[in-house]
Parts: sequence; structure tokens; C-alpha cells
Amino acid sequence: MFASSMVRRTATLVVLVAALASCRPKPVAAPAAAPSPATAAAPAPEAVAAAKPPEVKTLLGAGATFPYPIYARWAHSYHETTGLELNYQSIGSGGGIKQIKAKTVDFGASDAPMKADELAAAGLTQFPMVMGAVVPAVRLEGVTGTLTLDGPTLAGLYLGTIKTWNDAKIAALNPGLKLPATAVTPVYRADGSGTTWIFTHYLSKISPEWKEKVGNDKTVAWPVGVGGKGNEGVAAYIQRLDGSIGYVELAYATQNKLAIAQMKNSAGKAVAPTMASVQAAAAAADWANTPGMGVVLTDAPGAEAWPIAGASFILLYKDQPDAAKAAAMLKFFDYAYRQGGKAAEELQYVPMPAPVVALVEQAWTSQVTSKGSPVWTPAAQ
Repeated sequence: MFASSMVRRTATLVVLVAALASCRPKPVAAPAAAPSPATAAAPAPEAVAAAKPPEVKTLLGAGATFPYPIYARWAHSYHETTGLELNYQSIGSGGGIKQIKAKTVDFGASDAPMKADELAAAGLTQFPMVMGAVVPAVRLEGVTGTLTLDGPTLAGLYLGTIKTWNDAKIAALNPGLKLPATAVTPVYRADGSGTTWIFTHYLSKISPEWKEKVGNDKTVAWPVGVGGKGNEGVAAYIQRLDGSIGYVELAYATQNKLAIAQMKNSAGKAVAPTMASVQAAAAAADWANTPGMGVVLTDAPGAEAWPIAGASFILLYKDQPDAAKAAAMLKFFDYAYRQGGKAAEELQYVPMPAPVVALVEQAWTSQVTSKGSPVWTPAAQ
């Protein structure tokens, strides 16, 4: 009873003290000093850490072997400048398209441009990265001087209708050369290849028989010959086999010291594969109005144009799951466009003209997004 009474009195006292305290006048706080600009602008350290985008250290791409030498050069120099590592797998255009569709790489690369409806169905965008020449390279022991071919003769060699190197059709194009009776061994790509696509696109344009019997694709049913994997594999066969002819990107032919044939172009002029002749082939290209920018440069008009030219294309998802990684990719491609021209020329590639680069980067602002926001804003670069 006594304890209960004490508890009640204690509780009453607590309430009374609290009530009296609440009745006391509260001190008026002095107005807080306005924060200095430096203090106002400085967020807490944890806020800085949260706002800083994650560092991207590695990018992964796969596809065409055609541009591999220049992509490797660009990746090396960019790594030295920024520390970012770009791992590019030279597996062929067909493999690059499969990998990007499977989302196992950050970007794909193909020398065969995808059609607009294919891009739309896959949610992809594409743009040209660099241009180059596909060249017929030969090994003919004992032959000195430069071999000249034309489209119908090249098709005949790969159809198997021209079987020896002293065939009358080849001799007519090369009156100054002593040609051997060596058997012709055509070498082709055994893998799905954009280089094959460019080569067979050209043959389909100039040979109705080729178009009907073989056609144009990244892989075709070759009537004769032997297959090598990648531009590297084709070049290796040519180095070993007397009487062989293969088609490779110019950089591979140059690096492997292969004999390159001249080609008669659509104007009937024999031309060599050079930067100037590839630029001539691209002179009339309408990049802006071609769906997906998928311009094809084979059998182009012009007296100086190399007839088997093409661009190599990058494939990206329009909706990027990782904004930081997407921005890192585009910064690398921008670097290659703007600072990689000299390296491209040293390897016998042709850089994309500045107006085409402007078109490409303008397209990035609307076509490459992450969570609805643009990844690329040129003014911020």
C-alpha cells in the first residue's frame, strides 16, 4: 500500500515537472549564418561516393576479322591513355552477330551490314567504324610482275571454270606476264565472314552465273577450293600453296607480304588497292539516307575506284543496361574516330570522313539510351 502510494506520487511529480518545464519561455535561437558558397557546394563524403559513376575497366567485343589489326592498335593506344582494356575477339562477322544477340559481349562487329528490319527486331543500332579493301592475293612461283584480273575472271577462278593459271582469259588480261600451267587452288573463308559477304556481293554483281549458282552471304557453298578460318587462315594457305588465290583484307595481305592482283573496275581501268582507290569507291556513298547506314561499296562507279571495298560496322543495343559501360564504349569509338586516323592509314585502312562521323555521333544521342536517358551528349564530351 505504501509502495503503491509512493509510485502514484512520483508519477504525479514527473508530470508536474514536465508541465512546468513546458511553460517556461523558450530561448530564441540566433538566425543561422548563411553557408559559404564553398560549404554549400560541398556534399558529404558519402554523397560524393554515391554520385561517382562506377569505373569501367574492361569492354568486350567480338566479330569481324577484317578490322582486327586496327581495332587491336586502337585498343592498345587507348589502354595506355586511359587504363581501360578493350578485349576484342576476332571470330568473324557471323560470330560477332551471334554474340551480340546472345548478349555475351558489349558490342559486335560485322563487315556485312545488318538490314534495317533485322536491327529493329534485335533492338540494335549499327554504324560504320572504318573502311578497307578486300583483295585477291596469289602465290605463283616464278611469276614476276603484277597480275591483273577482272570480275568475270575472278568469278571463273572460284567457280572452277578456270582451272590453270595460263588460261586464255587470264593471259588476255596479262600480255606481259609469262603464266605457268599451275593448277588453280581457290582459298575461301571456312567461317561465317563479312569479308566473304563483301567478296560474294561483288561477284554476284558482275557474274550472273555466280549469282545464280552460289549467291551472296557470309557463308556460301563453294564449288571448289579449300577453306581457312579467318583472314589469318586464308593468308596462311596462300603463303604455303603454289597456284593459290584467296581473298583477304588489305592489311593481312600487306603484313604477310602476299602478292596482290590488280582489278579492273566498273570503268574498265586496272587499279591497285590503296587508300585513294577505297576513298574513290566511297565518294558517292549516301550514308545519311541508307537504312541502318548499311552502305555497300562493291563495284562502285569511278575511274579510280577499287571494286571490292567495304566498311566494317559496330553493333550496339539501343537500350543499354549499364549507362557507365555504354558511355565508355562510345568514348572509345569517339577516340578511334578522332585520334585513330593515322594508325588506320598506317595499316592500310581508310578512316571514316568527318561528315560521316558527325552523322554517327548525332545518331548516338537519340539511338543509344539507358533507362530512357541519352548515354551520349556531345556537349559534355
